[in-house]
Amino acid sequence: MKKLTLTLLTCLIFLSPNVVLSETIDDLVERDGIFYKKFSQVPFTGKVTGEQKGSLKNGKREGAWLGYHSNGQLRVKGNYKNGEFDGAQVRYNRDGTVDNFFTGTFKNGKKISD
Repeated sequence: MKKLTLTLLTCLIFLSPNVVLSETIDDLVERDGIFYKKFSQVPFTGKVTGEQKGSLKNGKREGAWLGYHSNGQLRVKGNYKNGEFDGAQVRYNRDGTVDNFFTGTFKNGKKISD
């Protein structure tokens, strides 16, 4: 009986459309600045993995994010609030050096200091 109950619970978790372990950014579609799972009209909330790592809340980036170049080098490290850059952000070139033009402190998506 325990085995059957455990099997049923496992199936429910994996078949439920509301339970998401993680997605890659390529698994999502961006429309008007909001990310959705493909073929869905509901903004995505959950973890994003792969070349971009972070969390989405109601389809917008939220909290700490990392992005990587295709060669595996770190491309960007920063924070988002309600889909906008917020706080310190550092961008890196493909060779690992800091890209000073895009590095700084942001508030509501606008750069406020270097």
